[in-house]
This record gives sequence, structure tokens and C-alpha cells, in this order.
Amino acid sequence: MSAKRTTKGTATVPFFWSVLLIIIGILLLLDNFLLLGDFNAYTLVPLLLVVAGAQILLRGDLFPSEDARTFGITRGSVESATLEISSGEIDVDVRALGREGRLIAGQFAAGSRPDLTVKDTYTHIKMSRSNTPWLSFADWHVGLAHDLPWQLLISSSLGQLNLDLKTLIIHDALIASGIGDIRLVAPKEAFRPLIIRSTMGNIQINTPQGYRTRIVVEGGRLFGIKHDEYRYENPEPNVYFSTEAAEDAPLVEIHVSGTFGDVYLV
Repeated sequence: MSAKRTTKGTATVPFFWSVLLIIIGILLLLDNFLLLGDFNAYTLVPLLLVVAGAQILLRGDLFPSEDARTFGITRGSVESATLEISSGEIDVDVRALGREGRLIAGQFAAGSRPDLTVKDTYTHIKMSRSNTPWLSFADWHVGLAHDLPWQLLISSSLGQLNLDLKTLIIHDALIASGIGDIRLVAPKEAFRPLIIRSTMGNIQINTPQGYRTRIVVEGGRLFGIKHDEYRYENPEPNVYFSTEAAEDAPLVEIHVSGTFGDVYLV
């Protein structure tokens, strides 16, 4: 495995955030020792919320993140693999690799690397938020070899999941989010149904032209379904078939469920 750091641009907002915290801290200390007279330093606390909001708006994170780190693992003799991701609040992007010779490559947290277990021609790769620095909030980008079957076990508690699987072979998949959206481009082939779950957030399923998908949606009153009537037919309640499939396209089955949000079939 090889790895190197990639630097994310420094921003003036985190610097201003640090200076502001120092100033307010000093004022609060002076106020505690009655050196500020009638001035109430606690009135500045709402300003912290304003700056925190600006930090999230401009950078996407409350705290400045450490540098990201790129990694790569060569294919070797691997013929099947499992990718297990537990990202917590980190956004994850998964897609096929554009170059041959590697099993997996991408961007991970600074000072960390995926766990790798190999047995004969099978390998298990694990990426866990609990094994990364607390202040590392960089997105994870993962590219996978497209000529072997993958088992995908991917979950997040607060992050967004974006999976473009259109050129990948999937053995089976369990994709789940707590609070956050899931965007999935269907794979060209899957041996078993893909399971997609969301507690609070939208799920978008895209079927590439020429692919054959059967999508089963389960949900309650607060989990709606919106589909493109030109691209999907609805022969029975909560079951959708793609309409632009090639004659020889294998069937890919996707089961979708959620509690709060909507499913978009595009």
C-alpha cells in the first residue's frame, strides 16, 4: 500500500474562529474578576453561533480538518473482496477505478490507512471512523477494481453516501445511513439484491440506460416515492422496473426502505 498527503487549502475562517475564541475567553475571564464594570461578556456568546454557522457554510465542517491522505492497494491475486465502511459523520464517495492493476485506491483520513485482511484470493478491507483522528473531517473517496465481485457494507450516522456502481460487479450490498442522503447508480451486475436503508434522508436511485433493474420500496407515510414515469414502470404497488433495458442485460434487484424522506427513481 502506498500513501501520501494531499493538502487542503488553509482558510481565513478557522483562523478568525481561533482569534475570536481567544478574545471572548479573555473577556469572560475579566468579567469573572469584575474588571469590565457593567459590561456583560456573556452577550458575546451568540456571536460564537454566527461564526460557527459561517464555518459550516464556507467549509462544510465546524472545525478545520487535517490533511487528507491518498492510498492505493495493488490487485495481486485477489479474485473477490469485501469493502466495509463505517464513516460516522464523514461523506463517502465510491466509484470504479479508471486504471488497471489496483484493487482499491482513493483518499482517506490523515495519519490513517484502511485495515486489510487477506485469505487466499479473498480480501476484506475496512475503513472505520473510530480508527481516524477526531479532527479529521476530510471526505473519503474510494475507487474499486471493476473486474471482480465486491461485497459492500457501507454505513454512516450523519454523512452523505454517494455510490456510482455502474461499471462494477456487486456480489451483495448493504448501504445504510442514519441522517443523510444516499445517491446510488445501479451496478451493471449483482448476484444478490442490494439493500438500501435510510432513517432520515432522501434516497436517489439512478438506472443507467440499457440496465435492467427491479426496485422494491418499503416505507411508511413519511417516506414517499417519486419516479420518472418514462424510465420506470410500476406494475404493482411499490415495485418498479426500468423501461430502457437491453435484451441481454442481467437483472439487478434493489430493495429500498426508510423512515423519513423520499425515494427518487431517475
